[in-house]
Amino acid sequence: MAVTQRLRRHVIERADNRCEYCQMPAEYDVAHFEVDHVRPQVHDGQTVSENLAWACFRCNNGKGPNLAGIDAHTDQLAPLFHPRREDWDEHFEWAGPHLLGKSPTGRATIAVLKINAPSRITLRQQLIEEGVFPPA
Repeated sequence: MAVTQRLRRHVIERADNRCEYCQMPAEYDVAHFEVDHVRPQVHDGQTVSENLAWACFRCNNGKGPNLAGIDAHTDQLAPLFHPRREDWDEHFEWAGPHLLGKSPTGRATIAVLKINAPSRITLRQQLIEEGVFPPA
């Protein structure tokens, strides 16, 4: 099922037009943003508000059809962050331009989505220096 324009607008507004995984505001990213199926369609994820998130291309591309990843601290499988069911602040925190995982879910999500890739850290550092990141 395709995402309607109305549903797309709802997803963008709910996310305050920033990636629900890495918190990058769309206005500062050169890549386009996409509607992500939190539970991917390949795993029977539905195209409904409760299963959709606003994601930057890098996070959405890294996530792909994954539902879980390995937490490097415990070497155990952990579910990826679910923006509709979980509180971002319970799983993540900022240390300058680096996103840190506070839980197995946070650490696995950062690893699978490659949120701390060097190019992303560089961009976030520039935005920090400009005073526009991280979002309030």
